[in-house]
Amino acid sequence: MQDHPSGRIGPNAIIRIAEALEAVGGRDLSARILTEAGLPGYVDALPDRMVDEAEVGRLHAALRAGLDPATADRVCRMAGRATADYLLAHRIPKPAQAVLKRLWPSAASSILLKAIGKHAWTFAGSGAFAAHPGKPLRLEIAGCPICRELRGTDPLCAYYTATFERLYQVLVSRRSTVRETACEAAGAPSCLFEIVW
Repeated sequence: MQDHPSGRIGPNAIIRIAEALEAVGGRDLSARILTEAGLPGYVDALPDRMVDEAEVGRLHAALRAGLDPATADRVCRMAGRATADYLLAHRIPKPAQAVLKRLWPSAASSILLKAIGKHAWTFAGSGAFAAHPGKPLRLEIAGCPICRELRGTDPLCAYYTATFERLYQVLVSRRSTVRETACEAAGAPSCLFEIVW
């Protein structure tokens, strides 16, 4: 599986969802969803270190149970974009970003994918991340932590979709789009994301 500690995910997976909930429905909505997820301690003090992936799964389950599908997708997309913006501002060195932006998209994508794969444990937890080159490029998360407690007929990983899309739009090509084509929550063996530019 992973070379790093499993079962832990970066705090952005909770922080950015809480912020997006507050932006959409105010502090009361954010507090309600966090509490329904069994995370009342985060209402007044959001996490500042790695969190248990089960907490992230419960938060997504509470969000999907407590909001209509369109609003839940909107919150997840807002949070995913905000997570990517955080990574761009604090985790991906500016000189590396400048280099990627000057490369042909295929070369930039190859370098970005290596970095994503190296740090996949920070968002996939005990799940397994894989990249499948080609057109379209496909990213895969098996054992996806955010949809372990979810069941539905449509893909439910809008958070990851938006994160990948924002990173690709900024670092590879402004024309990049990401679409989730299969989801464990809908019965697929893994969550699959297709990237085109």
